[in-house]
Amino acid sequence: MPAHSHHNSVLAYIGVGANLGDASNTMHAAIDSLAKSPGIELLKSSHFYASAPVDAPGPNYTNAVISIQTTLDVLGLLERIQQIEQQHGRERLFRNAPRTLDLDLLWFDNQTIDLPQLTVPHPRAYQRAFVLMPWADITPSNFVLSHAGVAKKLSAWRAAVTDQTCIKYPA
Repeated sequence: MPAHSHHNSVLAYIGVGANLGDASNTMHAAIDSLAKSPGIELLKSSHFYASAPVDAPGPNYTNAVISIQTTLDVLGLLERIQQIEQQHGRERLFRNAPRTLDLDLLWFDNQTIDLPQLTVPHPRAYQRAFVLMPWADITPSNFVLSHAGVAKKLSAWRAAVTDQTCIKYPA
């Protein structure tokens, strides 16, 4: 599909993270799998960042955010994301367990989605530097993220989490 042809497709942002095994290679492979999926076109990938786990044990995480155009509906995209996690050995042993791969649908076509299996925008994205910093790499400076009825530029949410250590990897 040519880059200028986005008929019936929507913009979505996906958080990519891992802290077990070769996190960086796993993340590159997962992004590649998404990019090759029917109905998904990879637009941009952020830098990779290192951060400590939040409310969880285990080694530091590597995190990134990607933007895609997709013709999939939100549940179709969620299903594809979960298939890729499983292909990379994702196990859901307990909440916030260390993981070989974590793909989170952060934002989907500026929609608010509240389903038993999915909440979009991601309910904790606005308070996590490891999401906001890479996300800011690939969004326009005027991009607005809403949470609980509060709409702010991504840069304003990011400014509120500067106390969280999140370090950009060298390119």
